[in-house]
Amino acid sequence: MKKIAIGLQPSLKREEATLSSGVLFDPATAQAIKRLGSRFALFCDETVAAALGRKWHDHLKKSGLDITLFTFPPGEQEKSRERKNLLEDALLAKKFGKDTCILALGGGVTTDLVGFLASTYCRGVPLVFAPTTLLAMVDAAIGGKTAVNTSSGKNLIGSFYPADQILIDPGALSTLPKAQWTNGIAEVIKYALIASPELFQILRNWKPMDPAYLEMIIQECVLIKAKVVEMDYEEKSGLRRILNFGHTIAHALELLENYQISHGEAVAIGMLVESFISVRMKHLPVSALSDIESLIRSFPFALKISSEVTEEDMRDALLLDKKSAKGAVRFVQLSKIGACHPFNKEYCSSIPEETLDEALKWMFSLFSEGEKS
Repeated sequence: MKKIAIGLQPSLKREEATLSSGVLFDPATAQAIKRLGSRFALFCDETVAAALGRKWHDHLKKSGLDITLFTFPPGEQEKSRERKNLLEDALLAKKFGKDTCILALGGGVTTDLVGFLASTYCRGVPLVFAPTTLLAMVDAAIGGKTAVNTSSGKNLIGSFYPADQILIDPGALSTLPKAQWTNGIAEVIKYALIASPELFQILRNWKPMDPAYLEMIIQECVLIKAKVVEMDYEEKSGLRRILNFGHTIAHALELLENYQISHGEAVAIGMLVESFISVRMKHLPVSALSDIESLIRSFPFALKISSEVTEEDMRDALLLDKKSAKGAVRFVQLSKIGACHPFNKEYCSSIPEETLDEALKWMFSLFSEGEKS
């Protein structure tokens, strides 16, 4: 059983991630959770509840926890202020108080939504994440960022609120549909591009059915993110922005596609476009872009943008990105495979209008619906 301590700041609590097959049903896990509260609220979407949530709820109940299961419909559209209000009202109706510990079982939507709920309920209660998707294991559950979406953009309302425990059980991935695997692979590729040329080479020989190999990949990504958030927990020094590589384009696409494009598909396109920008800004060699495109195309990403989305739509949506400043879009850019350009410790920069135009034209020529990908 591997334990990864994630030190955030001296004044803040530390996350502890436990990575081990079977950790959810380990008797020691139930006893560790039990110390966090008197009453426990387990949240998961209805799909996860059917596959794992009810089973885990029953296990924890038999282990002596006073626990209640709360479910909600699956999907990115549920990561909203409205759903958060409904879940809070459900807790209040059952008289859950400050002695509550909240458990979030599921993917990135669940960890973001329920993490935000935990940060505000009774002004903050203990929180346990049990990620069930590759994306959540390597990214969403780590580092304390929680948020909901709005009609204006993704993750615009939220808080920094680290979980007390993160329980990563690779065995939970065995029933994932292919689309969810693809979502997670996109984030794994991101970590390789921003911080680990070694991981980039490993991904060229991807072995998804090998449990030891998969655990190694998850651990590498968690360690990379842990190192970044330890150095810049609240994104004040700028370093944490490197975790947003590929996401400036991706979040705009998700918004314009009404979240009908998966996060992983959007990030795959975003990484390619932002690598293209890195080349045009003369930070990244052209050969590196070719290697990145080859790796991304070796995985089953659809790489399609619907015909309803236009270049003008993209320009407008990009301005809603959290890194935008003074009316200009700013992008994280690569200096090589495994490193980002520092931009005087800002780790992102605006680009000339003509470069953005060129990048969007390149993007739509390759990925717009009906074009060859």
